[in-house]
Amino acid sequence: MQSDLQIQLEQIADGLADKSYAIIDHFLTDEEVIAILQSDEFKNSKLHFKKAGIGRQQNKQILESVRGDFIQWIDPHSPPAATKKYFTKLSELIQFINRSLFLSLKAAEVHMTLYPIGTFYKKHLDQFRNDDHRKLSIICYLNADWKEPQGGQLRLHLPDGPMDVFPQGGRLVCFRSDLVEHEVFPATRERFSLTGWLVDHIL
Repeated sequence: MQSDLQIQLEQIADGLADKSYAIIDHFLTDEEVIAILQSDEFKNSKLHFKKAGIGRQQNKQILESVRGDFIQWIDPHSPPAATKKYFTKLSELIQFINRSLFLSLKAAEVHMTLYPIGTFYKKHLDQFRNDDHRKLSIICYLNADWKEPQGGQLRLHLPDGPMDVFPQGGRLVCFRSDLVEHEVFPATRERFSLTGWLVDHIL
């Protein structure tokens, strides 16, 4: 009998193969989401997180007209205790996708993300023009009892038209970093997630 995680991994791989994206609810349980939010790393988050920029390395800029989130990178070799279960699941996802879709994924780079009330991220692709190591984008939401009128949706720009995904706690969104343009809309409450990429190089 297949485990819940095995079923989810198959759904992710099937979605990526068929549509270049997958959306999985309950990738993290309510208890796992609460544990992350109550960890020291998330408490007083505005004191710990750094303003996110756009671009890479020496070309990075802080442009609030483009994105307004705050981030804190997680060391994949020693993640906070509350996030270890998530990293374990990502490791299993990498192995499954490599077997089923014949990719050469090596690692997950992940940061904790905070969008303050009213902030957004304009339409963009995650893969850099001169760096194609990011293969799959992964977002796992950490917001309990999210209501659609609160906004904060992720909009995926797909060939058949836009799709809006609301940031409900435990929901995982995975999509091709080189193909799927996306944007984040403002919300009326703070919005948390674990955001990252599955990459083809060792971190």
